[in-house]
Amino acid sequence: MTKEENEARLEKLKAIVRAMPDKPGSYQYYDNEGTIIYVGKAKNLKNRVSSYFHTEVDRFKTKVLVSKIWDISYTVVNTEEDALLLENALIKKYNPRYNVLLKDGKTYPSICVTKEYLPRIFSTRTINKKWGTYYGPYSHIGSMHAVLEIINKLYRPRPCRQPLTEEGVKSGKYQVCLDYHIKKCGGPCVSRQAWDDYQRNIQQAREILKGNTRQVERELEEQMQLLAEELRFEEAEEVKRRYLLLEQFVAKSEVVSHTIDNVDVLTITNDEKVAFVNYIHVSNGQINQSFTFEYKKRLDETDEELLQLAIVEMRERFKSNAKEIILPQEVDIHLEGVTITVPQRGDKKTLLELSLMNGKQYKFDRMKQAEKLNPEQKQVRLMKELQDLLHLPKMPYQIECFDNSNISGSDAVAACVVFKKMKPSKQDYRRYNIKTVVGPDDYASMKEVVYRRYHRLIEEEQPLPDLIVADGGKGQMEVIRQAVQDELGLDIPIAGLAKDDRHRTNELLYGFPPRVIGMKDTSELFRVLTHLQDEVHRFAITFHREKRSKHALQSELDNIKGIGPKTRDELLKALKSVKRIREAELPQLESAIGKSKAQIVWQHFHNTEENK
Repeated sequence: MTKEENEARLEKLKAIVRAMPDKPGSYQYYDNEGTIIYVGKAKNLKNRVSSYFHTEVDRFKTKVLVSKIWDISYTVVNTEEDALLLENALIKKYNPRYNVLLKDGKTYPSICVTKEYLPRIFSTRTINKKWGTYYGPYSHIGSMHAVLEIINKLYRPRPCRQPLTEEGVKSGKYQVCLDYHIKKCGGPCVSRQAWDDYQRNIQQAREILKGNTRQVERELEEQMQLLAEELRFEEAEEVKRRYLLLEQFVAKSEVVSHTIDNVDVLTITNDEKVAFVNYIHVSNGQINQSFTFEYKKRLDETDEELLQLAIVEMRERFKSNAKEIILPQEVDIHLEGVTITVPQRGDKKTLLELSLMNGKQYKFDRMKQAEKLNPEQKQVRLMKELQDLLHLPKMPYQIECFDNSNISGSDAVAACVVFKKMKPSKQDYRRYNIKTVVGPDDYASMKEVVYRRYHRLIEEEQPLPDLIVADGGKGQMEVIRQAVQDELGLDIPIAGLAKDDRHRTNELLYGFPPRVIGMKDTSELFRVLTHLQDEVHRFAITFHREKRSKHALQSELDNIKGIGPKTRDELLKALKSVKRIREAELPQLESAIGKSKAQIVWQHFHNTEENK
């Protein structure tokens, strides 16, 4: 598109905007193929749409959207609420490219109450409203099973799938099955449970599914008293059983406050590309519905915009008629007969915190599911988390950690372990014998090894690490800095992992002068860094032990000049130990290894003893 064509396109669009009314409504943007690419709503159509074409629009994604617009249409409505409803309906119908995408949770199950002559109650993931009424969806499967369990215990709705008809029941067409005999069904198919009684049970089950448990409790209590007055004690006992079961179920459920009734609660938890909006409904002081909506953001939508969409979606999906909506922030939305509340304390604030906790847990669960399917996603997340924590110039793909090991300066060694993508890369581990340091000097040993490591990488033109971690505190960090920055002139970030008195990792240090970086010791990143420190310590200790063991196993025969490994082995085979070789007479030695070599061995031991 040439500059002239673009100017003509913008002029045409601005002319449409100038003719738009100052009324509420919904607007639609079309691309050059006539496809709707964005649907919006406004209290004032003219003001809202014109804001897209201001030169000071600073959001990059909005500029991209504007560059794709070739035509605009709009629909005027009476109220802002109607505009919200129309926007929601059009987004669902056209699924525009630049609108927020609602992942509507179709994979979550609902509870169905069928429209049959003798209705059934069961869970399903298939929604077909011709077959019955659906309650849900349930994002927490345990909650759904708890509701089904209490309904089955209270009312024993028939579990069979047989298509029962009124004519078939009256004509005696059916026979009772095993479920009747094990008391999982009342036998309505053979009229052992009256149709009216069965329908009353189903109606009470519907009320429980709606969350009106206290209303059902009151009905059961009234029914129980009426039966007792009529001296129908066995039936009254059965109703009492139901009443007590329901009372126990209500006691286990989340009770907030008996003064809070018919209230909706929404909170939002953001990610870079996705927003999670949790919805809770409270009826009779009790939470009876909790669901988290997942919105994929397209234009960096604000929390306010997303909450507006979620409110409309919630009221439509759950058929909510709540007169109060509790939100974490003020939202510019006006719904007839509905109060928006932003609580600061009390039971409503507790509800808000509970909703936020559910949203965060849902976000965490989704992240875990995604990471199981794509393990690299977790590694990238942890690298990004560490980058943000330390303000690193790039993600730490390769991290290297150093540690020393010696006993009073003897057999001094050092180790370097390498983590790539937050996982050990064992083929890149390196072990070092300390060459220039005499005595137990950990700082000098660390400096020597770090210098040798990166001097060699520079010579061989090998990739350098994105982060160096010292197994220790400020002192170790400083000697690494001297070797890396002062002597080699490299600019590599350096961190330190310090341990407490119990030798457990407790601090992450960074910067010069080093400062403590706040991090929860229960976080995944902390566990990875602890693993890094444990791994370098294990690798250094193992190398040190191997070196000491090699020295301990070395025979004194190896120190005799002129006696090689073959002769040593022959002597040990014949006399079994160094002690016996030392105490042997010359003829015994000669019979084992010959005269000349026997003379060397005999003189070694006897000259040594004479010199003592």
